[in-house]
Amino acid sequence: MSGPVLKVSNLNAFYGRAHILFDVGFEVGRGEVVALMGRNGAGKSTTMKAVMGLLPQRTGEITFRGTDIASLAPYRIARLGMGFVPEDRRVFADLTVMENLDAGRQPPRDGAPQWTPDKLFKLFPNLGDMPNRPGAQMSGGEQQMLTVSRTLMGNPYLVLLDEPSEGVAPLIVEQMANLILELKREGLSILLSEQNLHFAELVSDRAYVLEKGQIRFSGTIAELAQNDTVRRAYLSV
Repeated sequence: MSGPVLKVSNLNAFYGRAHILFDVGFEVGRGEVVALMGRNGAGKSTTMKAVMGLLPQRTGEITFRGTDIASLAPYRIARLGMGFVPEDRRVFADLTVMENLDAGRQPPRDGAPQWTPDKLFKLFPNLGDMPNRPGAQMSGGEQQMLTVSRTLMGNPYLVLLDEPSEGVAPLIVEQMANLILELKREGLSILLSEQNLHFAELVSDRAYVLEKGQIRFSGTIAELAQNDTVRRAYLSV
């Protein structure tokens, strides 16, 4: 496939009468990690939900692997090979680790990394130690690992990761950074929503900065890290 894995142009999104995203545009290449940066309320999660079809009130062009997905339902987008890891995790609390993984299973896809429980347990040894534990009896960090793993069981071409470093222990943050780098080595494309510039620097190739639903900066992650004006204006707390 030539061209970007994901291309978004003139994306507008609404919650009721509230206009949240204003002509947002960005793209993600094959095997690339792209960070959507910004403070709380900047529009990062809304952008991901709009791309995934979870926000009905949206306009604009969204192309995934050459296919127009702007009007598709979320389940159809997922079947095309896009995975979404929401910030609030949403594991199946009454199902075990293995049952959660089975719930996310999809057939292998040409050109996409293939995932099995054994392969995922090598990335997340904690999960391998508790295959029969219900989701409700896991820590927040363990649930984060499980949600990511369940998404990967769909053998996606692209994963949308919403705030993976938010609210988890430093050890889990380190494991998440290592995971993203491993996924990149496998050839997976990742769109990452993130506030933590240090975390984004560890794993990302490029970044877009959102503020009040508009793109305020686009460039390499190194260019963002060196741009004091942009960081003070749009990322500093």
